[in-house]
Amino acid sequence: MTDTYKTKLGSLKKRSEFLHVREGAYAARGAIVIQTREKGGDPQDPPAIRFGVTATKRIGNAVIRNRAKRRLREIAQQLLPTLGHVGQDYVFIARDGTVSRAWDRLKEDARRALQSLPGPGQSPSQTPSHSRSIGGRNRAASA
Repeated sequence: MTDTYKTKLGSLKKRSEFLHVREGAYAARGAIVIQTREKGGDPQDPPAIRFGVTATKRIGNAVIRNRAKRRLREIAQQLLPTLGHVGQDYVFIARDGTVSRAWDRLKEDARRALQSLPGPGQSPSQTPSHSRSIGGRNRAASA
């Protein structure tokens, strides 16, 4: 095992958890979309980094969707311990090129997306213009 696996990551399993994260910020880079939002739920729960992975039917049949999810799961396990923020939930969404993209390029897409997302306590104005702020729209674009 490498050092990148030291941080234990939690997982999002319920639809309501995915929907909670959907209302947060997101960044799309290459063949990946990453959404994030501060963790909801019971304040008594220990702070952790949680993530979920999803792939829609639009990208292909079950075999392709499962392959895309396996790739995204591995990327999340490698990158979130160093680039993720404790107390944040993340959802990794597969795009059409997720399965066919070279591993290094896919990993770099995810790294750039994670670096552009706001951390806990950052206001939407601190979010880069190419990412969506909390609430679904970039405040500057809707004004």
